[in-house]
Amino acid sequence: MKKIKHLNNRIIFYHYKKFNWLFLIILIIPVVLISCQKVISLELNTVSPVIVISGNVTDKSGPYYVQITKTVNFDQPNVFPKISGATVKISDNFGNIDTLSETSSGSGIYSTSVLQGIPGRTYTLTVEVDSVTYTAVSSMPFPVNIDTMRIIEINDFRRNRKELEVTFNDPAGITNYYRFEETVNNYKSNNYSLMNDRYNDGKTIVRDINVNDSTDLKTGDLIILELQSIDKATYDYFRTLRFASGSSGLGFTSASPANPISNFDNGALGYFSAYSMKSKTVVVP
Repeated sequence: MKKIKHLNNRIIFYHYKKFNWLFLIILIIPVVLISCQKVISLELNTVSPVIVISGNVTDKSGPYYVQITKTVNFDQPNVFPKISGATVKISDNFGNIDTLSETSSGSGIYSTSVLQGIPGRTYTLTVEVDSVTYTAVSSMPFPVNIDTMRIIEINDFRRNRKELEVTFNDPAGITNYYRFEETVNNYKSNNYSLMNDRYNDGKTIVRDINVNDSTDLKTGDLIILELQSIDKATYDYFRTLRFASGSSGLGFTSASPANPISNFDNGALGYFSAYSMKSKTVVVP
């Protein structure tokens, strides 16, 4: 008489009264394999620290700021050393040069004194650290006006919530890149939206903006939206930053193959952006 027994998703046939050596062997093999497993230790190499530079010039009144830090290895706390004592300059294509000063000793943040950003001009940021020079170039586009801004209600996962809708006219015949930055009740959102006019050149653009990080908009909330006109290098940086960080936040991570595209030369990370902007305010009804 045969019986059927299920073992590890296999069907084993054996005689009830007669011992089956094949059945014993099948039971022993997994034990032998488990006992032969070897623990492998991975030796992860460290990398040399990399300079990280971030700076902006806008068409609004300065001063403008440049921050300089260094990366750390993945096994170290996310405390990025600030670079003090660097030589930092911003120049434009009209021959104007501004040498930046560190805001305080050891801060790693450098401030302009006389520079004024003007749309249509090209700006070059030069940073010298330990006799190594890093350079980035950014051209400031002309600003694009916000036509209307209103609060709409949408149904999201079986619930109603409020969202911001913005309308503006894209200039025809030129390639435009945009970044939307929002402030809610004096809190600058970590969320940001990007777009280009590849499919909307010269058209009226209507776009929904998710302005809040974790909570729904409420009646009385004050929202300020900045429509930033940016160049392609800045657009590429923020576009790839999302993939590098795994979120929409703007914090830097340890050096890795997934670092966002930088417009700096000489191996520096980060970005330098010259952008213009228009803003509009709305109160949530």
